[in-house]
Amino acid sequence: MATKASSSKAGNIYVGIGGWTFAPWRGVFYPDKLPQAQELRYAASKLTSIEINGTYYGSQKPESFRKWAREVPDGFVFSVKGPRFATNRRVLAEAGESIERFYTSGVLELGDRLGPVLWQFAPTKKFDPVDFGAFLALLPRKLEGRALRHVVEVRHDSFKDPAFIALLRKFEIPVVYADHATYPAIADITGDFVYARLQTGRDDVATAYPPRQLGEWTKRLQQWASVGAPDDLPRVAKTPALKKPRDVFAYVIHEGKVRAPAGAMELIARVGS
Repeated sequence: MATKASSSKAGNIYVGIGGWTFAPWRGVFYPDKLPQAQELRYAASKLTSIEINGTYYGSQKPESFRKWAREVPDGFVFSVKGPRFATNRRVLAEAGESIERFYTSGVLELGDRLGPVLWQFAPTKKFDPVDFGAFLALLPRKLEGRALRHVVEVRHDSFKDPAFIALLRKFEIPVVYADHATYPAIADITGDFVYARLQTGRDDVATAYPPRQLGEWTKRLQQWASVGAPDDLPRVAKTPALKKPRDVFAYVIHEGKVRAPAGAMELIARVGS
């Protein structure tokens, strides 16, 4: 179950990894003899969220979403990557059909296990205010009576523009904070939740990040959840966000990713203490 930050007025903090199928995790994260069919159930017992990546590459079946929802405990939340067919295009304003197809593919079968949908853009995609605004306008705010959450991950430095932050705040959509060696780090709060992808962990560290850095990330996650914001992360716009409690989603996702589950579990233990 998601943990609450230490303040009585705080959002939930969800911490997890990208996906749950990865052979090198056997014997490191998963017990050696655990049947592969039980990996999601096991991972969900140790983590509070998982980022589903397969949806980025192609459609999944409605029964798959229903099965995944059944295998995780109450309070567990998936984030889901939107399809590349929507984001990897020259004219984003033409993505409407791909977005509609994604939402009619069965993703809503996750029910209350459905968290944010992550729309990830290529590192070569540059900021075009008009076209990017047209894309944001295409994202549905509500379907079948339920509110939907969206977050965008931009990976080109041209997005470090106050106009981009203003556009996101207009639509109340967050931008991913990327802890990455080359992608832009944008810590501006532009929506009602925060989404961080922690991508500089190492497999030669038992918990992906060393204890000092884990302590720093614990403090940041708690600050985001408890009406504040970290003052040690770069922001683009001078105008601060409104101070209010926010849910926080954080994923330990580094290149080797063998130690990612250990890093996520350590963060869960720390934010819950």
